[in-house]
Amino acid sequence: MPTVVHDPSQIDFEKPGKSHYQVAFHLDGTWGYSLLPLTVINGTRGTAASPPGVAAFGGTHGNEFEGQVSVKRLCHDLDAETLTGRVILIPQLSPSACTANRRESPLDGVNMNRAFPGKARGTVSYRIADFVKRFIFPQVQVVLDIHSGGMEGCFPVCTSFHPIPDPAQRKEIELVARLFDPPFILIYSSAMSSGLLTDEAEADGKITIGGEFGYGESVDIAGTRHAYEGIKNVLRHYGHLEGEPAPVRPPGSEGSRLVDASTIDDYVPAPRDGVWEPVVHLGGRVESGALIGRLHDFSDHSSAPLEIRSAKSGWVLMRHFRAMVAKGVTLYVIAGEATV
Repeated sequence: MPTVVHDPSQIDFEKPGKSHYQVAFHLDGTWGYSLLPLTVINGTRGTAASPPGVAAFGGTHGNEFEGQVSVKRLCHDLDAETLTGRVILIPQLSPSACTANRRESPLDGVNMNRAFPGKARGTVSYRIADFVKRFIFPQVQVVLDIHSGGMEGCFPVCTSFHPIPDPAQRKEIELVARLFDPPFILIYSSAMSSGLLTDEAEADGKITIGGEFGYGESVDIAGTRHAYEGIKNVLRHYGHLEGEPAPVRPPGSEGSRLVDASTIDDYVPAPRDGVWEPVVHLGGRVESGALIGRLHDFSDHSSAPLEIRSAKSGWVLMRHFRAMVAKGVTLYVIAGEATV
């Protein structure tokens, strides 16, 4: 059973072998706790040089399950005897959101992926973010945050990162993004939101990878395979595990395509409420002006639908998942060919 700790100083990040913890964050208004699952593995397979530490997160959003399942499996499957260096695994970063199958924590209404860098005296989500910032990030140089679309958007399997000004960090991040062998690698906008785990890690100089590995509050087979094997490929690449990184997709698959949706204009909002009828497949190529879908108004069933057409040429990297659409939500994202 995992050891329950009430203070981060009780976590022995140097202890050889595999250690499972539950980190207790007290609840506001009761005497109970939200228990954060944490596994620290310090490999006992000796080598001449110790590789950089790696941290992998699932459950940053509670209704995204591919990361939760993949990281939990690694908590069990990775053996300290066959591992070199330090690996930190957190399968459910927002435990209360995961239990409730919600994007935000029901304890404080906070989206964990908007809570960074956190607050030591904030509500429970901000305290968890502060713990990651002050106690986990200093232990590692590589940060992997595994997401999926939940019930908001659907994506083809992709890894992702923001525009990175430092050329060396940017080059290494792209290399690591390719280790997941996804169909797409997405450079996405930092202007959509603030407080992201990946934003914070990138700013700290970490080799940081996000990604979308499914949608629909399911455990997508392909997405889970890419997440699980991709993390193991990262460990192989840095020398934590023996062997070379292995392909995830079938032989003969096209290489990962680097695409760019790094400006806020690439995230197109719905112009009105309606029922959304998409007509293009995820990952499909479209030209500027092509029909993306239709918005239907059923207050007048005889009315023509509003045609939604692509604002640019590129690949469909996101579209709204649910049929019911509210004015202002992101309806679709077209990513163009990356030029860097």
